[in-house]
Amino acid sequence: MKAIQFSEVGGPEVLRTVDVEQPTPGAGEVRVRVAASAFNAADNGMRAGFLPIPVVLPHVPGYDVSGTVDALGSGVDGLAVGDAVIGFLPMERDGGAAEYVIAPAEALVHAPTSIPLEDAAALPSVALTAWQALVDDGGLEAGQRLLVVGAGGVVGKYAVQLAKQWGVHVIATASPRSADAVRAAGADEVVDHTTTDLADAVTGPVDVLLNLAPIEPEEFTRLVTLVRDGGVVVSTTAWMAAPDDATRGVRSAVVFVLPNRDRLARLAAMVDDGSLHVEVTRRIPLDALPALHAEASTGRIAGKVVVLP
Repeated sequence: MKAIQFSEVGGPEVLRTVDVEQPTPGAGEVRVRVAASAFNAADNGMRAGFLPIPVVLPHVPGYDVSGTVDALGSGVDGLAVGDAVIGFLPMERDGGAAEYVIAPAEALVHAPTSIPLEDAAALPSVALTAWQALVDDGGLEAGQRLLVVGAGGVVGKYAVQLAKQWGVHVIATASPRSADAVRAAGADEVVDHTTTDLADAVTGPVDVLLNLAPIEPEEFTRLVTLVRDGGVVVSTTAWMAAPDDATRGVRSAVVFVLPNRDRLARLAAMVDDGSLHVEVTRRIPLDALPALHAEASTGRIAGKVVVLP
């Protein structure tokens, strides 16, 4: 089968298209014929060697995947050959940038049926990140106020959609390019961070501040003043600590997304009932993945890109 691998860490040039043996599922595992994988910034970090996830080389990237169950290992229940599935695969194992991938059965759920199976690969880890940031780390509750910094990105738009589903007042920062999309996601207030100082725009304290943007540490610390006493600061910027304010009881957390099968199934159901929108901005063939990594190395990728085998 065809796959994209890297056998050493380094620049995008270490990615190679290779022919490898089709894998066989072991006990508790499923072989998935890949419909698509999704590109994530962490794939870039693992390839470059600056994200400390212990992958075994050679490694196939692409830990978000959608596809069709092709074979079952022993002891697998709840899935059958031919089922359309999505999954957030263990990041240290080979991913979905290939024609087939082996996945633990517990990493897979039935795919939403209301969108193309290829596009469903864009859902798992980013939507789980948003949910985990808001609920597990932020303790967000109905009736509270949420400030999302960097809401124009993929995780940000999921965070806005989920928060609105839960009855939260959402204030979001976005550039003019993404402001309309953030409003469409449900934000109650959208602040243009390119022209407006947040300290002036946010009237009244927020219960949770979710930062998704690469802002300067001094600016991040200044934003903590917008959080109420006893509130929470949550960030996905793993390279930078999230500031807190112990004198006011404001705690902080940095998100490291974890798999959650039940939650992923609920997210898929939300897609099918129309309460959650999956955004895909580009679809590229497998052979174009090295070029996408090169693009990501020079700046942030706008939107979500899925990779077709």
